Amino acid sequence: MRSIEVTTSDAAAIDDRTTKARIRDAAIACFAEHGIDGTTARKVAASAGVSAGLVMHHFGSMDNLRRACDEHVVAMIRDLKGGAISAGAGFDPLAALRSASGGPPLARYLARTLVDGSPHVAELVDEIVADAVEYTETGVETGLLMPSNYPQQRAAILTIWSLGALVLHEHLERLTGVDITKPLDNPKAASSYIAPALEILRGVLTEATVNMMSESFHQREKEETP
Repeated sequence: MRSIEVTTSDAAAIDDRTTKARIRDAAIACFAEHGIDGTTARKVAASAGVSAGLVMHHFGSMDNLRRACDEHVVAMIRDLKGGAISAGAGFDPLAALRSASGGPPLARYLARTLVDGSPHVAELVDEIVADAVEYTETGVETGLLMPSNYPQQRAAILTIWSLGALVLHEHLERLTGVDITKPLDNPKAASSYIAPALEILRGVLTEATVNMMSESFHQREKEETP
């Protein structure tokens, strides 16, 4: 059998990320799997297919690498949620991350990094909340969300609730059977999380949004029922 030769252009089409981006994404995966203390430059290098020296060349230190990971995760949440709220995905700032396919495991990275008491966490949470204030204002303007007398505080509290659920995701899975760090692509299995979440958020989402999301969810449930 003739072997298939992969050309440089083919390789670029397969993965056109820069080496620095590949290292960053590999680090996010390693932090998600091993935690902050359990991740070393050697583990990141092995995952990215580079040398440990190259990791240090691009980032200088593991602390700088972690900062780069945090910045990328916040940017991903901003981009994904900005598009999701325009499509009627509601408030949950992590819903888009669970549904995103490909790329590094962003939700699991957050679940791991949020329990680390370093200054990075405060910065990370502050950026997520600041972005949440902006896109919830957009949600109010488009009729997805109810207006609030306390927009800043509402965004902060609901974001913290969502992030707290990530930190305790193993207990949430134990109690509801749903792992919120993974895509909720099985409506029947996810109903024990989505249905009560919509009920809780009735004071945040407009009635039209709740009805739209409920109908969409039940329609998917019917389509996937054999």
